Amino acid sequence: MTSLDKPTEDTTEADDARAVTEAALFEAFGGVRGMVETVLPGLLFVTIFTLNNDLHMSAIAALAVSVVLVVVRLAMKDTVKHAFSGVFGVAFGVVFAMMTDNAKNFYLPGMLYTLGLALAYIVTSLAGVPLIGLILGPVFKENLSWRTRNPGRKKAYTKASYAWGLILLAKSAILFPLYWWADTEQLGWVLVTLKIPPFLLAVWLTWVFLAKAPAPIDVFAEMEAAEEAEKAEKAERERREQEAGAALPGPSGADGADGEAADPRGGRHRKA
Repeated sequence: MTSLDKPTEDTTEADDARAVTEAALFEAFGGVRGMVETVLPGLLFVTIFTLNNDLHMSAIAALAVSVVLVVVRLAMKDTVKHAFSGVFGVAFGVVFAMMTDNAKNFYLPGMLYTLGLALAYIVTSLAGVPLIGLILGPVFKENLSWRTRNPGRKKAYTKASYAWGLILLAKSAILFPLYWWADTEQLGWVLVTLKIPPFLLAVWLTWVFLAKAPAPIDVFAEMEAAEEAEKAEKAERERREQEAGAALPGPSGADGADGEAADPRGGRHRKA
Protein backbone atom coordinates (compact mmCIF):
# COMPACT_ATOMS: atom_id res chain seq x y z
CA MET A 1 0.00 0.00 0.00
CA THR A 2 1.38 3.38 -0.98
CA SER A 3 1.08 6.54 1.04
CA LEU A 4 -1.61 7.72 -1.35
CA ASP A 5 -3.80 4.64 -0.91
CA LYS A 6 -4.68 5.07 2.75
CA PRO A 7 -6.32 8.51 2.54
CA THR A 8 -8.37 7.25 -0.39
CA GLU A 9 -9.56 4.25 1.61
CA ASP A 10 -10.30 6.42 4.65
CA THR A 11 -12.27 8.82 2.48
CA THR A 12 -14.25 5.94 0.99
CA GLU A 13 -15.05 4.54 4.44
CA ALA A 14 -16.14 7.98 5.64
CA ASP A 15 -18.36 8.39 2.59
CA ASP A 16 -19.88 4.96 3.18
CA ALA A 17 -20.57 5.83 6.82
CA ARG A 18 -22.26 9.07 5.80
CA ALA A 19 -24.33 7.25 3.20
CA VAL A 20 -25.46 4.65 5.76
CA THR A 21 -26.36 7.40 8.22
CA GLU A 22 -28.30 9.30 5.58
CA ALA A 23 -30.22 6.18 4.52
CA ALA A 24 -31.04 5.30 8.13
CA LEU A 25 -32.32 8.80 8.89
CA PHE A 26 -34.35 8.75 5.69
CA GLU A 27 -35.94 5.47 6.80
CA ALA A 28 -36.50 6.51 10.40
CA PHE A 29 -38.25 9.78 9.62
CA GLY A 30 -40.26 8.66 6.62
CA GLY A 31 -38.49 10.44 3.79
CA VAL A 32 -40.32 12.58 1.26
CA ARG A 33 -43.54 10.58 1.50
CA GLY A 34 -43.52 10.91 5.29
CA MET A 35 -43.23 14.68 4.96
CA VAL A 36 -46.12 14.76 2.48
CA GLU A 37 -48.25 12.67 4.83
CA THR A 38 -47.42 15.05 7.65
CA VAL A 39 -48.23 18.24 5.76
CA LEU A 40 -51.14 17.32 3.50
CA PRO A 41 -54.00 16.91 6.06
CA GLY A 42 -53.26 20.22 7.79
CA LEU A 43 -52.79 21.98 4.45
CA LEU A 44 -56.13 20.68 3.21
CA PHE A 45 -57.87 21.71 6.43
CA VAL A 46 -56.62 25.29 6.41
CA THR A 47 -57.20 25.66 2.65
CA ILE A 48 -60.84 24.58 2.82
CA PHE A 49 -61.47 26.57 5.99
CA THR A 50 -59.95 29.67 4.42
CA LEU A 51 -62.21 29.29 1.37
CA ASN A 52 -65.57 28.59 3.02
CA ASN A 53 -65.08 28.87 6.80
CA ASP A 54 -66.75 25.46 7.23
CA LEU A 55 -65.27 23.55 10.18
CA HIS A 56 -67.04 20.25 9.48
CA MET A 57 -66.11 20.09 5.80
CA SER A 58 -62.49 21.03 6.55
CA ALA A 59 -62.22 18.43 9.32
CA ILE A 60 -63.80 15.63 7.30
CA ALA A 61 -61.59 16.38 4.29
CA ALA A 62 -58.43 16.32 6.44
CA LEU A 63 -59.43 13.03 8.05
CA ALA A 64 -60.42 11.50 4.70
CA VAL A 65 -57.09 12.29 3.05
CA SER A 66 -55.25 10.79 6.06
CA VAL A 67 -57.21 7.55 5.66
CA VAL A 68 -56.50 7.52 1.93
CA LEU A 69 -52.76 7.83 2.62
CA VAL A 70 -52.93 4.80 4.90
CA VAL A 71 -54.88 2.80 2.31
CA VAL A 72 -52.27 3.67 -0.33
CA ARG A 73 -49.51 2.49 2.01
CA LEU A 74 -51.35 -0.77 2.66
CA ALA A 75 -52.00 -1.32 -1.05
CA MET A 76 -48.30 -0.84 -1.79
CA LYS A 77 -47.39 -3.13 1.15
CA ASP A 78 -45.27 -0.34 2.56
CA THR A 79 -44.65 0.62 6.19
CA VAL A 80 -47.67 2.46 7.60
CA LYS A 81 -46.33 3.83 10.87
CA HIS A 82 -45.99 7.40 9.60
CA ALA A 83 -49.37 7.35 7.88
CA PHE A 84 -51.08 5.82 10.92
CA SER A 85 -49.53 8.41 13.23
CA GLY A 86 -50.89 11.06 10.87
CA VAL A 87 -54.38 9.55 11.02
CA PHE A 88 -54.39 9.48 14.81
CA GLY A 89 -53.12 13.04 15.00
CA VAL A 90 -55.74 14.32 12.57
CA ALA A 91 -58.48 12.30 14.29
CA PHE A 92 -57.65 13.85 17.67
CA GLY A 93 -57.67 17.29 16.10
CA VAL A 94 -61.01 16.68 14.37
CA VAL A 95 -62.68 15.37 17.53
CA PHE A 96 -61.30 18.20 19.66
CA ALA A 97 -62.33 20.89 17.16
CA MET A 98 -65.85 19.53 16.72
CA MET A 99 -66.43 18.98 20.43
CA THR A 100 -65.43 22.56 21.20
CA ASP A 101 -66.85 23.99 17.93
CA ASN A 102 -63.58 25.89 17.55
CA ALA A 103 -61.54 25.37 14.39
CA LYS A 104 -58.36 26.47 16.14
CA ASN A 105 -58.53 23.40 18.33
CA PHE A 106 -57.90 21.23 15.29
CA TYR A 107 -54.26 22.23 15.70
CA LEU A 108 -54.06 22.10 19.49
CA PRO A 109 -53.37 18.34 19.97
CA GLY A 110 -50.49 18.52 17.51
CA MET A 111 -49.09 21.61 19.20
CA LEU A 112 -49.24 19.93 22.60
CA TYR A 113 -47.56 16.86 21.14
CA THR A 114 -44.77 19.02 19.70
CA LEU A 115 -44.21 20.70 23.06
CA GLY A 116 -44.21 17.38 24.91
CA LEU A 117 -41.79 15.89 22.40
CA ALA A 118 -39.45 18.87 22.80
CA LEU A 119 -39.41 18.39 26.56
CA ALA A 120 -38.88 14.64 26.13
CA TYR A 121 -35.81 15.23 23.96
CA ILE A 122 -34.28 17.60 26.50
CA VAL A 123 -35.17 15.60 29.64
CA THR A 124 -33.89 12.30 28.22
CA SER A 125 -30.65 14.00 27.19
CA LEU A 126 -30.19 15.34 30.71
CA ALA A 127 -30.88 11.84 32.06
CA GLY A 128 -28.16 10.34 29.86
CA VAL A 129 -30.58 8.39 27.66
CA PRO A 130 -31.14 10.72 24.68
CA LEU A 131 -34.40 10.04 22.93
CA ILE A 132 -32.93 10.21 19.43
CA GLY A 133 -30.63 7.32 20.38
CA LEU A 134 -33.63 5.24 21.48
CA ILE A 135 -35.31 5.99 18.15
CA LEU A 136 -32.33 5.40 15.87
CA GLY A 137 -30.57 2.61 17.79
CA PRO A 138 -32.71 -0.17 16.28
CA VAL A 139 -32.46 1.46 12.83
CA PHE A 140 -28.66 1.27 12.97
CA LYS A 141 -28.88 -2.29 14.46
CA GLU A 142 -27.01 -1.12 17.56
CA ASN A 143 -29.97 -1.04 19.98
CA LEU A 144 -28.66 0.45 23.26
CA SER A 145 -25.01 -0.55 22.82
CA TRP A 146 -24.12 3.15 22.40
CA ARG A 147 -24.96 3.80 26.06
CA THR A 148 -22.06 1.82 27.54
CA ARG A 149 -19.86 0.63 24.68
CA ASN A 150 -19.72 3.59 22.30
CA PRO A 151 -19.31 6.89 24.22
CA GLY A 152 -18.58 8.92 21.09
CA ARG A 153 -21.87 7.82 19.58
CA LYS A 154 -23.74 8.53 22.82
CA LYS A 155 -22.32 12.07 22.74
CA ALA A 156 -23.57 12.52 19.17
CA TYR A 157 -27.04 11.27 20.12
CA THR A 158 -27.09 13.67 23.06
CA LYS A 159 -26.20 16.63 20.84
CA ALA A 160 -28.84 15.61 18.31
CA SER A 161 -31.50 15.24 20.99
CA TYR A 162 -30.73 18.69 22.36
CA ALA A 163 -30.99 20.06 18.81
CA TRP A 164 -34.39 18.45 18.30
CA GLY A 165 -35.61 19.67 21.68
CA LEU A 166 -34.51 23.27 21.17
CA ILE A 167 -35.87 23.43 17.61
CA LEU A 168 -39.26 22.10 18.69
CA LEU A 169 -39.31 24.46 21.67
CA ALA A 170 -38.67 27.38 19.32
CA LYS A 171 -41.51 26.16 17.10
CA SER A 172 -43.82 25.95 20.11
CA ALA A 173 -42.79 29.45 21.19
CA ILE A 174 -44.07 30.73 17.84
CA LEU A 175 -47.28 28.70 17.64
CA PHE A 176 -48.77 29.03 21.13
CA PRO A 177 -48.95 32.85 21.12
CA LEU A 178 -50.61 32.61 17.70
CA TYR A 179 -53.12 30.13 19.10
CA TRP A 180 -54.24 32.78 21.59
CA TRP A 181 -53.95 35.93 19.49
CA ALA A 182 -54.28 35.02 15.78
CA ASP A 183 -57.33 33.75 13.91
CA THR A 184 -57.69 30.19 12.61
CA GLU A 185 -56.44 30.94 9.10
CA GLN A 186 -53.30 32.73 10.31
CA LEU A 187 -52.49 29.98 12.79
CA GLY A 188 -53.11 27.28 10.17
CA TRP A 189 -50.91 28.80 7.49
CA VAL A 190 -48.07 29.49 9.91
CA LEU A 191 -48.31 25.95 11.26
CA VAL A 192 -48.23 24.45 7.74
CA THR A 193 -45.24 26.66 6.90
CA LEU A 194 -43.41 25.46 10.01
CA LYS A 195 -44.02 21.76 9.35
CA ILE A 196 -41.05 21.01 7.11
CA PRO A 197 -38.20 23.55 7.65
CA PRO A 198 -37.65 22.87 11.39
CA PHE A 199 -37.90 19.16 10.73
CA LEU A 200 -35.30 19.30 7.96
CA LEU A 201 -33.01 21.40 10.12
CA ALA A 202 -33.21 18.88 12.97
CA VAL A 203 -32.61 15.94 10.61
CA TRP A 204 -29.64 17.72 9.02
CA LEU A 205 -28.05 18.44 12.41
CA THR A 206 -28.60 14.83 13.42
CA TRP A 207 -26.85 13.72 10.24
CA VAL A 208 -23.93 16.10 10.91
CA PHE A 209 -23.45 14.83 14.48
CA LEU A 210 -23.74 11.14 13.57
CA ALA A 211 -21.56 11.40 10.45
CA LYS A 212 -18.68 12.52 12.69
CA ALA A 213 -19.39 9.92 15.38
CA PRO A 214 -17.87 6.42 15.62
CA ALA A 215 -19.56 3.71 13.62
CA PRO A 216 -22.45 1.90 15.31
CA ILE A 217 -21.85 -1.48 16.92
CA ASP A 218 -23.98 -4.02 15.07
CA VAL A 219 -25.31 -6.04 18.00
CA PHE A 220 -27.40 -8.20 15.67
CA ALA A 221 -24.27 -9.28 13.80
CA GLU A 222 -22.58 -9.95 17.14
CA MET A 223 -25.46 -12.17 18.25
CA GLU A 224 -25.40 -14.07 14.97
CA ALA A 225 -21.63 -14.53 15.26
CA ALA A 226 -22.01 -15.78 18.84
CA GLU A 227 -24.66 -18.28 17.73
CA GLU A 228 -22.44 -19.52 14.89
CA ALA A 229 -19.49 -19.87 17.27
CA GLU A 230 -21.66 -21.80 19.72
CA LYS A 231 -22.84 -24.13 16.97
CA ALA A 232 -19.27 -24.69 15.78
CA GLU A 233 -18.10 -25.40 19.33
CA LYS A 234 -20.94 -27.86 19.85
CA ALA A 235 -20.16 -29.64 16.57
CA GLU A 236 -16.48 -29.87 17.50
CA ARG A 237 -17.33 -31.24 20.94
CA GLU A 238 -19.59 -33.90 19.43
CA ARG A 239 -16.87 -34.84 16.92
CA ARG A 240 -14.32 -35.31 19.71
CA GLU A 241 -16.75 -37.42 21.73
CA GLN A 242 -17.35 -39.64 18.70
CA GLU A 243 -13.62 -40.04 18.11
CA ALA A 244 -13.05 -40.84 21.78
CA GLY A 245 -15.84 -43.43 21.69
CA ALA A 246 -14.38 -45.09 18.59
CA ALA A 247 -10.95 -45.39 20.29
CA LEU A 248 -12.26 -47.35 23.31
CA PRO A 249 -11.60 -51.23 23.45
CA GLY A 250 -14.43 -53.59 22.51
CA PRO A 251 -16.64 -55.25 25.14
CA SER A 252 -14.70 -58.55 24.97
CA GLY A 253 -11.63 -56.90 26.53
CA ALA A 254 -8.57 -59.11 27.01
CA ASP A 255 -10.47 -62.30 26.26
CA GLY A 256 -10.12 -61.74 22.54
CA ALA A 257 -12.03 -59.98 19.88
CA ASP A 258 -13.98 -63.09 18.77
CA GLY A 259 -15.42 -63.87 22.22
CA GLU A 260 -13.41 -67.16 22.60
CA ALA A 261 -11.26 -68.16 25.61
CA ALA A 262 -7.82 -69.69 25.29
CA ASP A 263 -7.33 -73.41 25.98
CA PRO A 264 -4.50 -74.16 28.41
CA ARG A 265 -3.34 -76.90 26.07
CA GLY A 266 -2.86 -74.50 23.26
CA GLY A 267 -6.26 -74.85 21.68
CA ARG A 268 -9.28 -72.55 21.96
CA HIS A 269 -12.78 -73.30 23.14
CA ARG A 270 -15.88 -71.19 23.36
CA LYS A 271 -17.05 -69.74 26.62
CA ALA A 272 -19.81 -71.52 28.35
